[in-house]
Amino acid sequence: MFFVYMLASKRNGTLYIGHTDNLGERIHQHIQKAFLGNHKGFTAKYNCNKLVWFETHESRESAFKRERQMKK
Repeated sequence: MFFVYMLASKRNGTLYIGHTDNLGERIHQHIQKAFLGNHKGFTAKYNCNKLVWFETHESRESAFKRERQMKK
């Protein structure tokens, strides 16, 4: 199972949309401000760590398509 999810920094704040196959672990990474590489990630920079919405998908491809659709 795959997930498309939305995080917020605060009420009426900055939003982040992503997709993952392990929602619990991914949210934990956002809360811990874990990121790859030597740069600060978007969610860490803007303090987006509150899960406000998610939906499930059967495939990674459909989750990715939905993420892109929402970002448009």
